Amino acid sequence: MKTVTTFSELRLARQQLFEPVGFVPTMGYLHEGHLSLVRIARSDCASVVASIFVNPTQFGPKEDLSSYPRDLQRDLVMLEAAGVNLVWMPEPGAMYPPGYQTWVTVDEITKPLEGGMRPGHFRGVTTVVTKLFNAVQPQKAYFGQKDAQQAAVIRKMTDDLNFPIEIVVCPIVREPDGLAMSSRNVYLNPSERQAALILSQALKTSQAAYIRGERSSSALRGIMEQVISSEPLARVQYASCADAVSLVELDGPITQRTLLSLAVFIGKTRLIDNVVLEPMA
Repeated sequence: MKTVTTFSELRLARQQLFEPVGFVPTMGYLHEGHLSLVRIARSDCASVVASIFVNPTQFGPKEDLSSYPRDLQRDLVMLEAAGVNLVWMPEPGAMYPPGYQTWVTVDEITKPLEGGMRPGHFRGVTTVVTKLFNAVQPQKAYFGQKDAQQAAVIRKMTDDLNFPIEIVVCPIVREPDGLAMSSRNVYLNPSERQAALILSQALKTSQAAYIRGERSSSALRGIMEQVISSEPLARVQYASCADAVSLVELDGPITQRTLLSLAVFIGKTRLIDNVVLEPMA
């Protein structure tokens, strides 16, 4: 496995890779969810590139950029064991040099959910992913379903800007007790870790109601909110029942592919999770 930090090093190393190239962008502090993306990319592609970059432009002024967990050496060991060929670790000053003023924005799909709660977040995401795509030039790029809106936004951006890249969205990887894997889980103390199970429980309860025949979008949102409210350490920020492609909040009976999603504070830690409802007769 080769590691590079500069654009020039990346371009030289990229020329030496066998095609097609799969790309897994990360912010580091890797877990099994990230490695599942690498393994899928490994099975699809002749070469796999991963990036490690804690992108400052997607963090708000009150968010956890400075305290975001980092363990570069551990990450590199994990990526090499998973079969990555090339790891790019750019410096913030190279990605955003003095005088930087070019941004990529996606409009409507970034307004609800995470975009509504974290102003400017998706401008940072779409800008950095554009820069990563331009530098790596992959044929396929791999993202996790846990960040469902991010995956939808990147897919829309890729289509709109005619990037010749296939966006592959991979299933959520969960702990044995159902908690969605996240780098932010490390912030949870033992009682909060137990309380965090309420997210997956709320989603499962609402999904079960849908399977039993409940089609009211407001009822499914209400079920999630009711389950979350049963946990004293949890504070719901949003419970959404939205079109899975446009992310427009649904009002009335569900007839299309639908995304149930949650953002919940467990203590001071903000967690997200989701499940997709497929159309049923």
